[in-house]
Amino acid sequence: MEGKEALFWEPLENGAVRCNLCERHCVIPKGMRGVCNVRENRDGTLYSLVYGRPVTIAVDPIEKKPLFHYLPGTDILSLSTVGCNFKCLHCQNWEISQAKPEDFDLPYVPPESIVRTALANGIPSIAYTYVEPTIFYEYARDIGVLAKQHGLSNVFVTNGYFTKDVLRDMRSWLDAMNIDLKGDAEFYRKVTGGTDVEVVRRNIKLAKRYGFHVEVTVLVVPGWNDKEDWFRSEVVEFIKDIDDSIPLHISRFFPHYRMRDVPPTPIETLTRFYELAREELKYVYVGNLGDPKYETTYCPNCGAPVIVRYGYHTEDLTENGRCPHCGYRIEGVWEPPGIKALPELHSNGDTNDESGGAEEEDR
Repeated sequence: MEGKEALFWEPLENGAVRCNLCERHCVIPKGMRGVCNVRENRDGTLYSLVYGRPVTIAVDPIEKKPLFHYLPGTDILSLSTVGCNFKCLHCQNWEISQAKPEDFDLPYVPPESIVRTALANGIPSIAYTYVEPTIFYEYARDIGVLAKQHGLSNVFVTNGYFTKDVLRDMRSWLDAMNIDLKGDAEFYRKVTGGTDVEVVRRNIKLAKRYGFHVEVTVLVVPGWNDKEDWFRSEVVEFIKDIDDSIPLHISRFFPHYRMRDVPPTPIETLTRFYELAREELKYVYVGNLGDPKYETTYCPNCGAPVIVRYGYHTEDLTENGRCPHCGYRIEGVWEPPGIKALPELHSNGDTNDESGGAEEEDR
């Protein structure tokens, strides 16, 4: 199987390597792979097995990520490879997140082709999504650097489990993130496969400090992370202490993968959490509910609806990001980057909008 030498690793004794891409810091003996199944030790050198091998490429509304305060109403070119560094029992995209590269026969798609597709279709941004994009960082980075050179922006939809070194490296090419805050310490240990919530909390803080546009998603799973005390103190107060303008997405759970015995989140729980969060945060939304009331952006100053959403249809009533009633500047990014002319990009080949696989869900 082909591959590309990985970034962020170090050699150890006896030909083993340590991967420093995510906070699992997998120690990988010769011939073995990390937890993500896509990074392999070949004779003492760590390789990415998914470079240039996207399993899914699709055009989505940016609201699907979900990002509500970053270029609202625009499309975003979304892609992923197989693999993930989490083992979530409720994963919506487990068919690809828990797969191995050899499970799919995928054509090579160079970074130039991804960028050319976005430019040719007038799509202002690219999302690395569906599975944890950190695990295909080399591919995402090469696409993202080239995208930035041509006036496109880059988005991670992420579990937030990358290392500090990776986050610092992202500053040169990544613009925005939606980061999952999945639950408390027990949730991360038992549901995601033995990870540490404090890493995610640290990276939410750092990402905001470093100047990324950050939005946070909490998927409310009955019996696991649906307690008001936890939500108030560990989600709402946590976000408020960083910046009360960070948009919070409260998402409804539906049975999936290895949690098919858990019922959907009661609507009453979601609306209660919404009201609790709105007491402290400027921008709160409820996803997977289908009620425009809970997906609308309201002006924090005068309360008027300023961005109304009906599913993935967005009606932006702002005046260049300002409330048309009182002039309050709604926090977010409203103007797309200046896309540079397509002929400046030299491509080794083109790709279609779809490269295989069914339409995926953002976590």
